[in-house]
Amino acid sequence: MKEKERRYFKTPVEVRADGDKEGLVEGVAAVVEQVTDLYFYEEKIARGAFDDVLGDDVVALKNHDPNFVLARTSSGTLELFITDGGDLGYRYNTPMGRQHAVDLLDEIRTGDVSQSSFAFTIKEETWEFATRENGLEKDRRTIKKFERLYDVSPVTYPAYSETSVSARSYEEAKKEFEQAQNKVSEDQTKRDKDLRELSKINL
Repeated sequence: MKEKERRYFKTPVEVRADGDKEGLVEGVAAVVEQVTDLYFYEEKIARGAFDDVLGDDVVALKNHDPNFVLARTSSGTLELFITDGGDLGYRYNTPMGRQHAVDLLDEIRTGDVSQSSFAFTIKEETWEFATRENGLEKDRRTIKKFERLYDVSPVTYPAYSETSVSARSYEEAKKEFEQAQNKVSEDQTKRDKDLRELSKINL
């Protein structure tokens, strides 16, 4: 089973007025086509990467903590949607019977909690490795498709808490790339040697 990864984006979580709905919270959990620096490499989410996971049973949690449930898609209390820009948005009406949700509502209103995060596994990804030819400053992973979306979370301290998972993926892809490069180099060396031998025969 694939291990979950988490990412956060500096996108606002807001409380919106919507008729008779009390405490409507809306945020953007993930931004597409934006390059994010993950220290040892860069990452980008492709437009359309969320298309296959919008029907997943996704939970809204405070700080990714399963003890602090805010809403859930399977119960109809959490709505996931794709924004006009292709980003992953979410909204839920604050359950006033849960003190942690009421406290979070106040924290969002005051701006003490202002960002979002999401947990996922990846179905399809591609890698571009920095070379002199492509001009990339760092190696880059592009997430093409998500396999599973687990939760969206308003967060106090957004952090890359599962970087070890993505690091392993990076190391494996980097190793494959280096092996392919070495194979190309070996083939080129062999071709150069064959050409030298052939030129001697022709002489």
